[in-house]
Order: sequence, then structure tokens, then C-alpha cells
Amino acid sequence: MKATGIVRRIDDLGRVVIPKEIRRTFRIREGDPLEIFTDREGEIILKKYSPIGELGLFAKQYAESLAQTTGLMVCIADRDAVIAAAGGAKKDYMGKAISHQLEDAIQERENIQASAGEKRYVKIVDEDMEDCYAQTISPILCEGDAIGAVVLFSRDPKAKMGEAEQKLAYSAAGFLGRQMEQ
Repeated sequence: MKATGIVRRIDDLGRVVIPKEIRRTFRIREGDPLEIFTDREGEIILKKYSPIGELGLFAKQYAESLAQTTGLMVCIADRDAVIAAAGGAKKDYMGKAISHQLEDAIQERENIQASAGEKRYVKIVDEDMEDCYAQTISPILCEGDAIGAVVLFSRDPKAKMGEAEQKLAYSAAGFLGRQMEQ
């Protein structure tokens, strides 16, 4: 564990303020859920809670099935990182922080279909490693909250996404959202 040198007092209601720099670094926004852990040494650990992260194995299997069926690359992301990847994208995308563009698209609940160079094109992860030429993005909604996204994309420069891919991403996002509600 890394010390920050920041000390905060608990107020009369039992609250502690998390400094802005830490919230910005870890992308913690107002209303975000935090999971609380304790250990035997008396440490209290706060961790960002990812509801879709609970679907880890299921999301991985779903992404692999989509990739195998479509021949496209598939990423399933929560609001912070890629939690499942398949179709040749696994090692490049798995566990990577999503881009601010994708985070905004999730927040705005935007369904996006674009090719590289188009205004609507969204970078998937923060790192500059993408050679993605066509994409379809659909937000995952659970009980009215945008909790992640399903991204279908291709590294083939000649690839185009059509209505079938858009509906497939939309259906996958809807299914994952309903799984979270149960």
C-alpha cells in the first residue's frame, strides 16, 4: 500500500472527504459506489465497486462467443476498464483503462457506429495502440444506470459495421444489463 501523506478527520456524521486529486486519479465521481474492506491489522480499504465486474467469467464467455460468431473483436467494459475481451484483442485490451471518450459515451448512453476518421469514432482505451477501423458501441444499462458498454470492432481497414452488428451489440448490452438486475 502506498502512503499519500494526506490526513483527514472523520466529521460528526462519520464522513471522510476523499481528496480531489485522489478522486481524479481513480476516476471516482459523485455517487460512485465504493466497497469497504478491512483486514486484521486494522486497515480500512476503499475500492471502487464495479457492478458489472461481478459478471467477470460470464462476460468473458459472452465476449468469446460474440467474437467467435462474428469474427470481430469484442470488449466488454465497465465505467473504468475493459473487464472482458476476445477475438485477438484480449491481451491488448484486457484490464486496460477505458478512454475518456468511451467513458463519456457510456455516461451519455450513446449507441455509436463509426469508422476510423469519422467524427463519432471513439477511442476504446487510453493507450495509443489502436488500429481499429470500424466499431459499434452499445451502453449496458442496469436499473436505469449506465454501468458499462459492449464494443464490437475490427482491425480490418476494409471493414464496415452494419445494422446487424449494431443490433448484436445492443442485444448483448441489454442481456448483460438484465443479468445484473437479477
